[in-house]
Amino acid sequence: MHSDDVNTRFVFVTGGVLSGIGKGVTTASIAKLFQFRGYGIRIIKIDPYLNIDPGTLNPIEHGEVFVTDQTWTFSPVQGVDFQISEIDLDFGTYERFTGMEVHPSQNITSGQIYMSVILEERKGGFLGRTVQIIPHITDRIKQRIWDVAKKEPRPDVLLVEIGGTVGDIEAMPFLEAVRQLIREVGRERAAVVHVTLVPYMTSVGEFKTKPTQHSVRTLQSLGLQPDVIICRSEMPLTRSAKNKIALFCNVPENQVISNPDIEVIYQLPISFEDEGLGDILVKHFELEPRTPDTEAWQKIVQTIKTASENVVIIAMPGKYTTLGDSYKSINEALAHAAAECNARVEIKWIETEERCTDECLLEDLANVDGVLLTPGFGERGVEGMISAASVTLESKIPLLGICYGAQLSTVAFARRVMGWKEANTTEVDPDSLYPVVDLMDDQKATEDKGGTMRLGGHEVRIVNGTHLHDIYGTDIVRERFRHRFHLIDRYLNKMIQKGLRVSAYDSRKKIINAIELVDHPFWIGVQYHPEFKSRPGAPHPLYLGLIRAALEHKRGKT
Repeated sequence: MHSDDVNTRFVFVTGGVLSGIGKGVTTASIAKLFQFRGYGIRIIKIDPYLNIDPGTLNPIEHGEVFVTDQTWTFSPVQGVDFQISEIDLDFGTYERFTGMEVHPSQNITSGQIYMSVILEERKGGFLGRTVQIIPHITDRIKQRIWDVAKKEPRPDVLLVEIGGTVGDIEAMPFLEAVRQLIREVGRERAAVVHVTLVPYMTSVGEFKTKPTQHSVRTLQSLGLQPDVIICRSEMPLTRSAKNKIALFCNVPENQVISNPDIEVIYQLPISFEDEGLGDILVKHFELEPRTPDTEAWQKIVQTIKTASENVVIIAMPGKYTTLGDSYKSINEALAHAAAECNARVEIKWIETEERCTDECLLEDLANVDGVLLTPGFGERGVEGMISAASVTLESKIPLLGICYGAQLSTVAFARRVMGWKEANTTEVDPDSLYPVVDLMDDQKATEDKGGTMRLGGHEVRIVNGTHLHDIYGTDIVRERFRHRFHLIDRYLNKMIQKGLRVSAYDSRKKIINAIELVDHPFWIGVQYHPEFKSRPGAPHPLYLGLIRAALEHKRGKT
């Protein structure tokens, strides 16, 4: 399994105590430390669930589904193919921090590993042998890691984040594979970074390190010794807390890294530099010491930090508002755009299953500066989203509809302006008299749900003379898609007479990719997901356009 012609170093990031403590941001920040020094990086995320990818998971349970530009054909055996472009939300964090586009093969799930081994067994690939977790599952995991390491350009450092928490039964084969891989390449080429929680007990006025000790003991029982321990806490760790963790967890005190709550997540790589983490890892790997170049990144962080108290309120009516991570990339894209405008976004969440009438939404949107109509699927909460779009038609509140949000905005226009009271999407009402949104032709014969949508990056052709063209300043762009339904042109052609126009198509002019209102300051719906391409210091033009329009709307109210 070991390949001598690959000299990549490996950073394995594990988590302890509980989930949701920021392993993804930590992994991305460590990657940034190597980028500061000019080293090439790549990142793998391991998700121990049995799904092939997160495409069919509820965002309230798992968070948003991130979509890559490229689509990967996962072929567990010859003749069985799965198209993968939907991956874990942590990859959005990786892309925003590193500026690199990830490949979907960098997301490894238990479902992919087990399916590939089981189907190979059915094809006769293991004749005469008993198929077991060790070595067959662990070998397949290692092979997937090596496949990424060998991909050109070969990374100097490959970071591997293992989802979940140490001790989870689902993650055991992955941690065993990591143990084996470290043994094969040598300790000088691998580092284990353990992210853990260190709670502060206000009642006694001290940090409690016992959860971290137990977490590390669990990791050690699996044959893995952490080289660095990242300690999540409300405030910076005291020297005594660091010393205690170092003593009981068998690591040098300077390799116990404090990771307190911070105002701007993009500050974390700089905080890690201040703690000396970059130099610690470079020394561990026996890489050439280099002075980190953090100037450009610090400027980005400073711009976000010093955004004025000019608050812009953006309403986000949707159906997954109980978990902010359901719209993680949208939240970040709004923040990127606001920082560029020297402003700060305040999101007003509106759960549209509970707030579903025009009267309710008129009240909810009375004091907002803009509306982001969210993506989603299914019929729950739809009427509230349609009502929100209807309110913006007359109130002139700036609106940006994303994917399902664009489709439901069109339904709102059909009902309110065209007078088609029963207009709808066939996703909600298959018998609608005015099905302004319907399944794409190539989706009508598709029964499987996973990986069968129109996915990944596609060319968008923008119509000259439109507001959208003014925003982009170009005729052709590439954006990322994730949808089965689309706007039906025979209805859109009638709506054109009342002020709605098509502002973008696909390369064959068969799929409507964007719509807008002629007589409105900013009312745009796009079938794609521009948020996936927004970066700190380089906001997406559409989100920048929404924030600028929202600020103008705010000024007009005063």
